[in-house]
Amino acid sequence: MKILILAGGKGVRLWPLSREEKPKQFQRLISRETMLQETVKRLLPEFSWKDIFISTNVQYQQEVKLELPKISKKNIITEPVSRERVAAVLLFFTFLNKKESQEPLLILPSDHQIKKIDVFKQAIAAGRKFIKENQDYILILGAKPTFPDTGLGYIKQGELIKQENGFDICHVDFFKEKPNLKRTREYLQEGNYLWNTAMYIFMPALIEKQIKKFVPDNYLRYEKIKRAKGKANFKDILESEYSAMDKASLEYNIIENYKKVAVLACDFSWSDIGSWAVLKDCLSEPGKNYAKGNHIDVDSKNVMVYGSSDKLVASVGVRDLIIVVTDDIILVCNKNQSQKVKQLKEQLEKNNQFYYL
Repeated sequence: MKILILAGGKGVRLWPLSREEKPKQFQRLISRETMLQETVKRLLPEFSWKDIFISTNVQYQQEVKLELPKISKKNIITEPVSRERVAAVLLFFTFLNKKESQEPLLILPSDHQIKKIDVFKQAIAAGRKFIKENQDYILILGAKPTFPDTGLGYIKQGELIKQENGFDICHVDFFKEKPNLKRTREYLQEGNYLWNTAMYIFMPALIEKQIKKFVPDNYLRYEKIKRAKGKANFKDILESEYSAMDKASLEYNIIENYKKVAVLACDFSWSDIGSWAVLKDCLSEPGKNYAKGNHIDVDSKNVMVYGSSDKLVASVGVRDLIIVVTDDIILVCNKNQSQKVKQLKEQLEKNNQFYYL
C-alpha cells in the first residue's frame, strides 16, 4: 500500500502562528517534532520510506526535505499552485507506475494528533484488507465525535458490512461536510454519526473513474499532464494545466456523490488541529488554563496563551480566551469563536495587508 500525506495547506485558522511562509504542518504544536514529522513517525516501521509520498506546494519542497531527510526527492510531489485535494490526488497519480497504481492508497492529512498509535495502525491494516477485497468501495476512517465541531465532516453509519480485525465497517448512509452548529448538535444527539478524519483508503483506478465522472475538466487536464510525463515540455504543461484546474474537494465532489462508501469506526484518540480551540483542548484539561511563553495570571479560567519568552502576557479575571503573540501580531479571540480566525485572513487579503499573512 502507498501512503500520500497532504502537506500543502495554509492552516489559516491557526493564524498568526501558521503563516504563508511556514504553515501549521511545519510547526511544533504538540511536541518537539513538527506535525508533518509526527504524521510520518507513526507510520514507521510498518511502512518503508519508499511507500510514503508527500504532496505539498512547490514553495515548501525544501522544508519537507529538511524535516524528512530520509525521504527520496521523487517522493515529494510538488504542486505549482494550490488546487485542493482532487487536483493533488490526480497529480500524485501522474507519478505512479502501473504496479503501484494497482495497490490500495491511504490518504492522510499532515496536521492531526493521534494518541493511540497502535489502534491507528490496526485500523489501517483492517482497512487495507477490506479494500483489497472490495475494490469498488471508498473507505473512511471515522472517529466518535466528542463535541459539535462545525469544521469537520459527519458520517452517518448504516448497515454493518463486516467486522475486520475487531473493527466495524459500515455502509455510509449519509455524509455531510462541515454542517452548521444546529446540525452538528442534532448529529451528536442521534448518536450514530462519526467524524470524518479525512483519512481514506481506496484503489487509485476507482478514484480516477469518479473524478472523470464528477470533475471532468480536471480529469482532462490530468490526462494532458500524464501524457507529457517524461517529455521536455512536462514542466510547462504541468504549470499551465494544473493552474487551470478547478479547486475541487474530494469530500464535496466525490465522496458526497459516490454510492459505495464505507466507514471504519475506530477510537484512536484523534484530533484535527484545525483551530486554536482544538489545539488548546489537546494541550490542557477541559476548563484549565494553558500557557506557552512568559505569562502571569490572576483568577482567569479556560484561557490559552501561546506566546514567546521575551514578551510578558498578563491576564486578570478573563474567561474562555485565546491569546496568541508573535513578533508582529497579537490575536485575542473567544475560544468558542476560534473558527472565525479564517475571516481575519479574508479581511487582510481584502485590505491588501499580505505582509501579515
